[in-house]
Amino acid sequence: MNSSVKSDVFFAKARHYSSALEASLDDDRVPLRVYDSLIETVHEFLPQMHRYIQLRKKALKLDELHMYDIYVPIVPETTMTITYEEAKNMVIEGLRPLGQDYINLLQEGFTKSWIDVYENEGKTSGAYSWGTYRSHPYVLLNHQDTLDAMFTLAHEMGHSLHTYFSNRSQPHLYAGYKIFVAEVASTLNEALVMEHLLETTKDAKLLAYLINHYLEQFRGTIFRQTMFAEFEKKIHLVVEEGGALTAEALSQIYRDLNAKYYGSEVVLDPEIELEWARIPHFYNAFYVYKYATGFSAATAFARSILDEGEPAVNRYLEFLSGGSSDYPIELLRKAGVDMETPVPVRNALQVFAELVDRLEKLLV
Repeated sequence: MNSSVKSDVFFAKARHYSSALEASLDDDRVPLRVYDSLIETVHEFLPQMHRYIQLRKKALKLDELHMYDIYVPIVPETTMTITYEEAKNMVIEGLRPLGQDYINLLQEGFTKSWIDVYENEGKTSGAYSWGTYRSHPYVLLNHQDTLDAMFTLAHEMGHSLHTYFSNRSQPHLYAGYKIFVAEVASTLNEALVMEHLLETTKDAKLLAYLINHYLEQFRGTIFRQTMFAEFEKKIHLVVEEGGALTAEALSQIYRDLNAKYYGSEVVLDPEIELEWARIPHFYNAFYVYKYATGFSAATAFARSILDEGEPAVNRYLEFLSGGSSDYPIELLRKAGVDMETPVPVRNALQVFAELVDRLEKLLV
C-alpha cells in the first residue's frame, strides 16, 4: 500500500498537480470541491447513521454490537418468490414515472431477445450489460426468482437504456460515458422500483424488510464508500507531507475512521483495523467515491422525477442521451443535479433519515 500511494504522489508531482487527489479527479474534470463536499456532507449526517446503528442494536437485542452484527438483517428475510415474468412486471410498474417512451424501450428489451435470463452450463456468473454502437444492448442475467434478482434486472436495464439513449443521440466518438455517471442510470431504476414497492406494500413485515434493505444500500454505498474515500485522502496526505505509511499507521487511520462513522455503539474488534488490507480498490486510488456520488445523484433524480413529473423526466432523458458529449459534472448539472454543491448528497441522506424514522416506527 505504501508503494502504491508513493507512486500516486510521485506521478502527480511529476505532472505538476497539487496533490494525487487532484491528479486523479482531473481525468473526469471533477473539481476537488466535489470530493470534499461529499465527505463534509456525510459528516453532517453521521448522527443519523449512529441512530440507525442504535436501532439495529436494539432490534437485534444485543448487549454489544460488533461490526459483523451490522451485516445481519434487522428484519428476518421475508420469503418472496418472484418469477422472471413477475420481475419484469414489477420493474415496468416501478419505472412508469419515466414516461411511456422509456417504458416502450424497456418492453422492447424484454420481448426482443436482449436478455439471456437463466443460468446455463458454462455460463459466467453475475449480471452484466453490454453492446456495440450499432447493436441494441445485451444483458447477461442469472435470474434466481428472488427480490434481489428483480432489482438486478432493474439495475442492468438502467445501464442498457443509458447505452441505448447515448448511442442513439451521439456520434460514435461521444457515445460512451464515464464511470462517474454510469451507475446513476442503473441506481435510479432501483430507487424508483423501491419507492414504488414502499408506496404499495401493505404487509408491515415485508415493508420493514424493504426499508431495511434500502437502508443497507445507503449505508454500504454512501456512508461506507465515503469512509473509504476519506481513508484514501488521509493516507495520500501522509505521504505528500513526507510521512511513511506503516501497517500500524494505516491500521490506526482506518480504526479511527470506523469509530467516527459507526459511533460508540459498535465494538471495534482488533480485526476491523486490518480491513484496509483486503480492499482492492485502494490500489486504484480515488475510485470508490464515485459509488457514493452516483447513488446520491440517482436519489436526487428519483425524488425530482416523483415530485415534478414530466419536466424532471425530460431533463433526465437528456442526461441519458448525453454520452460523453460533455464532462460528467456538466451533464449532471444540465439535468438539474449539481454535484459541486452539497444539495444532492444532503437530499439523499435526508431520505436515509426518513427511512430510519419509518423503520423505527414499524419495529416499536
